[in-house]
Amino acid sequence: MAGNKQKIDFGWKLENSYAQLPSMFYTQLNPWPVRSPELVVFNDTLAAELGLRSEALKTEEGVAMLAGNNIPEGTAPLAQAYAGHQFGNFNILGDGRAVLLGEQLTPQGTRYDIQLKGSGRTPYSRGGDGRAALAPMLREFIISEAMYALGIPTSRSLAVVATGEEIARETYLPGAVLTRVAASHLRFGTFQFAAFKGEVEDRKALADYAISRHYPELEAADNKYLAFLQAVAKRQASLVAKWMSVGFIHGVMNTDNMTISGESIDYGPCAFMDRYDPATVFSSIDEGGRYAYGNQPQITGWNLARFAETLLPLLSSRQEESIEMAQQALDGFIQTYQANWLDEMRRKIGLFSEEPEDGQLIKQLLGIMKEADADYTNTFRALTFGTVAETVLAGTRPFNEWNKAWQERLSRQTQSAEEVHELMKNSNPGVIPRNHRVEEALDAAVQRGDYSVMERLLEALAEPFSHKSEHQPYTEPPADPDNPYKTFCGT
Repeated sequence: MAGNKQKIDFGWKLENSYAQLPSMFYTQLNPWPVRSPELVVFNDTLAAELGLRSEALKTEEGVAMLAGNNIPEGTAPLAQAYAGHQFGNFNILGDGRAVLLGEQLTPQGTRYDIQLKGSGRTPYSRGGDGRAALAPMLREFIISEAMYALGIPTSRSLAVVATGEEIARETYLPGAVLTRVAASHLRFGTFQFAAFKGEVEDRKALADYAISRHYPELEAADNKYLAFLQAVAKRQASLVAKWMSVGFIHGVMNTDNMTISGESIDYGPCAFMDRYDPATVFSSIDEGGRYAYGNQPQITGWNLARFAETLLPLLSSRQEESIEMAQQALDGFIQTYQANWLDEMRRKIGLFSEEPEDGQLIKQLLGIMKEADADYTNTFRALTFGTVAETVLAGTRPFNEWNKAWQERLSRQTQSAEEVHELMKNSNPGVIPRNHRVEEALDAAVQRGDYSVMERLLEALAEPFSHKSEHQPYTEPPADPDNPYKTFCGT
């Protein structure tokens, strides 16, 4: 009919399977509208993977959806309830500044959560304003997409929309809403919430939902809840080994920031290490170093123990037997993590085969790097391309002795030098989101409205293993490595 406005096809195919859980796990509500939404960053590649129409989402109507001003048809947004140990202290939490729009079904049939972060107050805001600042949302976009390119399981970022509003933190900052995409937002803390607030049947319902969504192959297991615990531990072991292999520090490994799916999530005070030091901490709130780089495997084990506690009534009707099962699963995590880490590190120094002394060889190298204040990423890059002479390790007796042992180890393999080089080239990134480069991009965007610096950084981060000459500036460490770098959660 003439005069009727044509309906725009955004490509949404949203469901709300999470809302089938008991109502204690969520509150249905819409995001709070923002004053004047403006799209500042959009991930066209991710949109295509999700089956979404980029051009439609970039229209005024589409941007209004990404800001939370309009809601896609056929969905009922909600904020999730969960708990968590924050720096070791248990708290009842929830989505204090985020709303789950729904779960997008991709053309391949995969289900992804679509969440708006910074979307306003919820019943779980605990006095907060529910908003997010522009810089932290841009930072999450950069880091999450870098992690994805590095091959590390992660939530991803579809868009950042500036709200045209200021939010009060230490000072007044421009606000923004991030569209986050994740396999799900089921957390260790979701199970802790069920254990603290609900009955055993609520835990069972949550576990059944998590298994159905993330581990359907376990449905036929003799004890699917034990198999579930073991599977979650296995994914976490793989995930954290990958973090360690690239020098990534999450910064806030609270149990509410650990996912059942095994994805990295909640990029607040996170960063990549420059000089190798297991004690490295970047978070301004981690004064005791609880979540330092070198503590991440142990903290993951601690968090898994808290998760395992929530499953005890489901493992067996006999408490002692449940505890024994859980302990065996946790012991399995330690062994699996160590095996995963060793596999990651073997590849970084070109080892195809396995020998009992490999772990010691790798630890010796790391010890030498620490003593020399060597750059973590660039040291492995130098080993890959034979440019150690350009590093602080050049000519030192400890490295020369290690290098001799490494060459002897390589000689006991059947693979050629070319094959070793290819393995190392594809295992050692040249480009990571260097902290000073990230800050440079954020300053340009937030202070001057110049997003070209961020766009060029994202282009380089999308190809971390290409080792292109034009990416050389992004491989360089900060000019002042002694200037302590701090990150903030932005809440």
